[in-house]
Amino acid sequence: MRILVVGAGAIGGYFGGRLLEKGEDVTFLVREKRQKQLQDHGLQIESIHGNVTLQPKTIQSGDEASSFDVIILSTKQYHLEGALHSIEPYVGENTMILPLLNGYSHVDVLKSTFNSENVIGGLCFIESTLDSEGKIVQTSPNHRALFGEFSGERTERISKLADVMSGTKTNIELSDNIIREIWHKYMFITGFSGVTTLMRSPIGPIREEQNGQKLILNLFNEIGSVMRAIGAPIDADIEEKHVKTTNQMTFEMKSSMQRDMEKGLDIEGDQLQGYLYKIAQEKGIETPLLEVIYSNLKVYQAQRG
Repeated sequence: MRILVVGAGAIGGYFGGRLLEKGEDVTFLVREKRQKQLQDHGLQIESIHGNVTLQPKTIQSGDEASSFDVIILSTKQYHLEGALHSIEPYVGENTMILPLLNGYSHVDVLKSTFNSENVIGGLCFIESTLDSEGKIVQTSPNHRALFGEFSGERTERISKLADVMSGTKTNIELSDNIIREIWHKYMFITGFSGVTTLMRSPIGPIREEQNGQKLILNLFNEIGSVMRAIGAPIDADIEEKHVKTTNQMTFEMKSSMQRDMEKGLDIEGDQLQGYLYKIAQEKGIETPLLEVIYSNLKVYQAQRG
């Protein structure tokens, strides 16, 4: 299978790099500066799971290339529109588009932009970053991606993709219920990023504060009430499971959104918390914590200018 990875950053560069390391046919769609960086220094991965430097194939948007079998998207949601424009020439009738984005709104955007049959479900769990020299630094034990048909079927194409994704130095796994997995992650990342950005704190001090456990659970419950109102296929006890997960995290753990705010970068507040808050408003669901968190994020964005 010919694989196109959009960008060569902390997520796409890592998973695409591990596929290239295995020997798969991987090309990276990058901007000029990143292309030169990769040509001069290679795709460098520094990871607790093994370091590697690779010499990848790259193209820039608009370059001539035939359609790809798989296109992996791992951009931030606020860069999605530009990414869709850049991949359009490389999407063929049978191309599978695999997004590793947070939230769910991007699924509707992808399906409305391309043939809905081209789009499969995906998500990832990883802590990685791109350093000032363009090296991918991956530090977490968890470096996992999931993918699958939205129908849950083991189709011929998804089984073939599972073979391609197997045997790497990371975990890229086929899921028979990718929609549930996407919504579960959406709930967790919305709650975790919401509470850490609101408090400007790692999770440790928040959960140890007198009302911390109650705050975290109530926030997950609000998110769950919105998701259930639109028929999201989430488990009955997922809120409690997510609280347990936050309690198992290291004391110093921060959300990626919080780290972006500390750097003065753009954030996905509209696509994560905002998407659910607007649904709550439309449905008449009271979500006071989500409202405060979303307002906090909007104030941050306004101050960025």
